[in-house]
Amino acid sequence: MPISSFMALRQVLGCPSYNAPTRLLKHLLSIIALAIVLPAGSGDAARLLLLGDSLTAGYGLPHDQAFPVRLETALRGRGLEVTVLDGGVSGDTTAGGLARVDWALADRPSHAVVELGANDALRGIDPAITRDNLDRLLSRLRRAGVKVLLAGMYAPPNWGKGYGEAFRRIYPDLAKKHGFDLYPFFLDGVAADPALNQADGIHPNTAGVSVIVDRILPYVIRLLGGEE
Repeated sequence: MPISSFMALRQVLGCPSYNAPTRLLKHLLSIIALAIVLPAGSGDAARLLLLGDSLTAGYGLPHDQAFPVRLETALRGRGLEVTVLDGGVSGDTTAGGLARVDWALADRPSHAVVELGANDALRGIDPAITRDNLDRLLSRLRRAGVKVLLAGMYAPPNWGKGYGEAFRRIYPDLAKKHGFDLYPFFLDGVAADPALNQADGIHPNTAGVSVIVDRILPYVIRLLGGEE
């Protein structure tokens, strides 16, 4: 169910007169009808879902400086008619992303950038589990007809070379398997640079977000069918 439809239903349920069965039934039927009639990505503007964690959600940043807002501004500045759907949830793992992908699809995205795995790596989750979660998530997006850019992630060095290599291979392998585009490393040019990160050394500051947007922008433009 799209967020706008969900909010409309919540308003109905919160209204003192909602106990009128006919009124509630009409609202429910309208919502169901919209969900059936509107295909994924209907309308002129592309609908770009950013399915990710705190790096996507803009942890520690003002709303207007977060990655989704900055990316949408950059895309529109290039003449692309696009609505960016913020699907970032701080602390989310690949398992969390998989669990909520159907909810995210209810917003009818035509395209998606999948940025998940950083929290798996920080927690030392078995790369085989991360791979399986992402594989199933990408399969769900592909079945829904969503065009995807998969953003890769690297593991921190403290888990050892073997873990890091196994983790890094997940992203190019799955991009190839599903026929999706790959952006090799979401934090390219930003990771480990104190000038581009917040005090925790993990989350980009506003300058770091600028670097991410600049570097990933050509990939997103190609995903949307534009020219760079």
